[in-house]
Amino acid sequence: MTRRYFGTDGIRGQANKHPMTAEVALKVGMAAGRLFTNGTHRHRVVIGKDTRLSGYMIESAMQSGFTSVGMDVFLLGPMPTPAVAMLTRSLRADLGIMISASHNTYSDNGIKIFGPDGYKLSDEIELKVEAMMDSPSSELLADASHIGRATRIDSAQERYIEFAKRTLPRNLKLDGLRVVIDCAHGAAYKVAPLALWELGADVIKIGVDPDGTNINKKCGSTAPEALCEKVKEVRADIGIALDGDADRVILVDEQGRIIDGDQLLAVIAETWQRRGRLAAGGIVATVMSNLGLERYVKGLGLSMARTPVGDRYVVEYMRKHGYNVGGEQSGHIVMSDFSTTGDGLIAALQILATKVQIEKPVSEVCKRFEALPQVLKNVRYTEGKPLESKGVVKAIEDARLKLGNTGRLVIRPSGTEPLIRVMAEGDDEKLVNTVVGNIVSELQKVA
Repeated sequence: MTRRYFGTDGIRGQANKHPMTAEVALKVGMAAGRLFTNGTHRHRVVIGKDTRLSGYMIESAMQSGFTSVGMDVFLLGPMPTPAVAMLTRSLRADLGIMISASHNTYSDNGIKIFGPDGYKLSDEIELKVEAMMDSPSSELLADASHIGRATRIDSAQERYIEFAKRTLPRNLKLDGLRVVIDCAHGAAYKVAPLALWELGADVIKIGVDPDGTNINKKCGSTAPEALCEKVKEVRADIGIALDGDADRVILVDEQGRIIDGDQLLAVIAETWQRRGRLAAGGIVATVMSNLGLERYVKGLGLSMARTPVGDRYVVEYMRKHGYNVGGEQSGHIVMSDFSTTGDGLIAALQILATKVQIEKPVSEVCKRFEALPQVLKNVRYTEGKPLESKGVVKAIEDARLKLGNTGRLVIRPSGTEPLIRVMAEGDDEKLVNTVVGNIVSELQKVA
């Protein structure tokens, strides 16, 4: 069945344009609320959001949708995506909603839905929600006596901060560490700096002044240049860059160098293996993770499974096969002992814990392998199916032949934007650049 609203990570689009309109948000609330209303008890949903201007509109529309079908709504305000997932379980809610477009600019927004177990809905359930959205509203509405209520949860931030702190080893403190945190003017702009400060760190904050339109703007995990400069300026021990909804993280070492999600996975894998905590004998990554990570992990005697891009696919594979560590190069790090989704703050805390315990600088802690030359380019297209063009197909075939067994090629459409992503990696950097350039050139002819 064709999916009309949901993509690889919920519903996403430009605010006030289909499907990211108040009308659609209202219907999502009505359909999801009705689908998860079973039994005679009072049903509840928690709603969090990031700091986008359109969040007010989407939040109000969804609140109306849920209350109209008989669900009580708990409003969290600006909160990280993993906090919403955690609070869905903690408050015994039937659903959790995160209103965010993650790393996108403020003009976009999105809706992520979590089930009562704190995990994102399966494709099957999302299709059921879509089907119910087509039902007449009169078939979904509750009786007047069963209309839901809305309550703002003032303790949400404190609950999440305490949860995050408890993921560290007992009695471990960050005393004496100078930490720069870039919250991308997003959902974690209050909770992340406060959690670090309560753990004893000397915290320097940037990206903590949201105005509704500056989320992810030249800051955060997708634009860490300002963080790199700040770390060097204040001689910090580490820099932490979150994205708009704080489910991903990129670190910066004391020399101002960027540390991506692949290196973080390597650190956590080895640390947890040493402690006897790593499950299933390995980790889960995606097709975009560097071949250097795979070689390093195998050198530890561990396995590395690969999934399609998207933290939901990583989580699904982890659940099915019993892994407890997985993630993406982009900084989604999932540790299922703690969370049901990527959590940027908790991932950063794990790295800080390792640094404190082995008493080495972050540049040494997080340099576990030499990444192979990897080139990623995006080609924007307006319509059609550019990957089916004869010229593009031939360029891809030629690239695979040239790379052979010494590299990898990944071509995929973005799940959230009209982009074709072209990635190649291998031991020969010149060859990698050549094959990517050839494919991009052919794509641009038909995009």
